[in-house]
This record gives sequence, C-alpha cells and structure tokens, in this order.
Amino acid sequence: MNKLDILVFAAHPDDVELSCSGTVLKHINLGYKVGIVDLTKGELGSRGSAEIRAQESAAASDILDIHVRENLGFRDGFFEIDEAHLLKIIEVIRKYQPEIVLVNAKNDRHPDHKRGGDLVSRASFLSGLIKIETTYNGLNQEKWRPKVVYRYIQEQYFEPDFVVDISGFETKKLEAIKAFKSQFYDPNSTEPLTPIAREDYLDFVVARMKQFGGQINTEFGEGFTKERYLGVDDLFQLK
Repeated sequence: MNKLDILVFAAHPDDVELSCSGTVLKHINLGYKVGIVDLTKGELGSRGSAEIRAQESAAASDILDIHVRENLGFRDGFFEIDEAHLLKIIEVIRKYQPEIVLVNAKNDRHPDHKRGGDLVSRASFLSGLIKIETTYNGLNQEKWRPKVVYRYIQEQYFEPDFVVDISGFETKKLEAIKAFKSQFYDPNSTEPLTPIAREDYLDFVVARMKQFGGQINTEFGEGFTKERYLGVDDLFQLK
C-alpha cells in the first residue's frame, strides 16, 4: 500500500518545489506514484516560521497532487550524517520502497543541501543491507535498495548529466513554488530580505528552466546529476 515509484527527499520544505517539482508533476501525469520527504521544518529560515512553512507545504502538496508527504523533523542547520539520522532515512526508504530516489544537490549555498543529499545517498545504499534491522509500526522491515539516486540541481550551477523535459508543467511548478509565499517577494512584508525573497528571484527560476530546456531542444527542463553510469536500451529514446 505504501510503495512509491519515486521518493524525493529535501533538506527543507520548498527545496523540491524550486528544483524538481516539474519532474514530479510530469511523472505523476505519466501514472507514477511520487512522494516527498522533508528532512527539517525549515525553522531557522529568516522568514516565516515552522508552523507557516508546514501550512505552505500542505498547500504546495495539494497543487502537486503527490501521493504522500512527510516531515522527519530533523534539526534545521544541525542534523548530521550519523547513525541515528541514517537509520531514520533507512526506515523511510524501506517503508516506501522507491525505485528512484531524488535528493538535494551535490553542493549549494546552504550547507544543509549537500549534507542532506549525502545523508540520503548513503542511507539508500545501507537500506539494502540485510543485517541493518529497522522496524515500522512494530514490524520488522525488509531490506530495500533503490535502483538509482539522482541529485537535483539547485541554485548553484552544475553541468547536468541529464535533463528532464518539463514543458507544459512549468506554470503549475511556479504555482507550487508560490505556495511558499512567506519565503518569496512580498512588498508588504517586514521580514528580512533573503536571496530568494528578491523581487526578481522567480525570473531566475524560469531562466534556469529555459536554460536546461534549451540544451535538449525543448522549452523548459530540470537538470540532474548522477551517482553512477546511466544505461540505455535504445539510442532513439534520447532527446
């Protein structure tokens, strides 16, 4: 009942929306089951609060029409790659048994992004080891290792290893991003100005989608980096 095709992890609520929600929308449209797991509540953010972010996250989830969303409540800014955090991620991976895991970028301005991606990547491997025991609802879990882990590209630019064509889903992606209204430009806000609260920040998001889309001869795209070689059966299936 819990099994998902794709499980997307994020250090903070809104990481997924900003970086790869077009890919989420497209794959749900293709009939795949997709879920999101936020590691923290984003409580250290300069704008909004954990409670506001939770409300905004729920609104964004409704827009994306995802199958499930959880927040693990790790400490924003202070979670580490240690046994306790790894075991919690392993429990979640075994619970949902995803074929594909998407995680934060391999590096970015916010240190939680790289650390969150590294944490989930490591846990994705360990989740396949039979001697690591975890339970869920009092029952022992079966080992499970996702087939692949891909890292979505965030604010810092990286040359993508592949690009997903999200043309036709860009408008709904922006709608999901704007659900996090505490985090973005509001001329009436008295909260601190942050890099993503600049008036022109969403122009950057659109430009990045166009940049990646243009590289595969389509209008909009989202870029990802790989952790192992990609394999194909048919060269004509590549754009």
